[in-house]
Amino acid sequence: MNPALEKLLQHPRIWQGQGGLKKNRGGLSTGFDALDALLPAKGWPIGELTEVISPQHGIGELRLLLPSFVQLSQHGEWIAWIAPPFLPYSLALNHAGLDLTRLILIHPENNRDQCWALEQILRSGVCRAVLSWFETLQPKLVRRLQLAAEAGQCVSLMFSPQASEHSSASLRLALQYS
Repeated sequence: MNPALEKLLQHPRIWQGQGGLKKNRGGLSTGFDALDALLPAKGWPIGELTEVISPQHGIGELRLLLPSFVQLSQHGEWIAWIAPPFLPYSLALNHAGLDLTRLILIHPENNRDQCWALEQILRSGVCRAVLSWFETLQPKLVRRLQLAAEAGQCVSLMFSPQASEHSSASLRLALQYS
């Protein structure tokens, strides 16, 4: 590589999209061995944002997350859900093994409050995992949330119906209903 370019890339104000994964923080097992083998962190990235693009709610996206979250809750870890599109069905979650006493539901009144709550909870490190739902994701917001996730060292999954054009999320998954 060109020495001048290499020096420039070392500057602390230059962010490289895969920065967190290069640090090899590891991941939280998804509970699905085949999926873990495909993910760069060998599970849900810790201290990183994961953007989940899902064109419609309720296509089974929670079944993908449930095994790892059941494990977290049974080990006394907190899990936050911010602005879920539906009221979570507690009987089904409890039947799956999720300890509901370790679940925090936040229903902000508007997008501004949602962004604030998400950033605060990510940065605090209180929760081991945070799920949030957005209609659209702004690149500037995603970068700020990425920094908060790094500070709090938690698993952060952000759901959106469409991919943001320029995302700084370390992992982006697209779900589809078939």
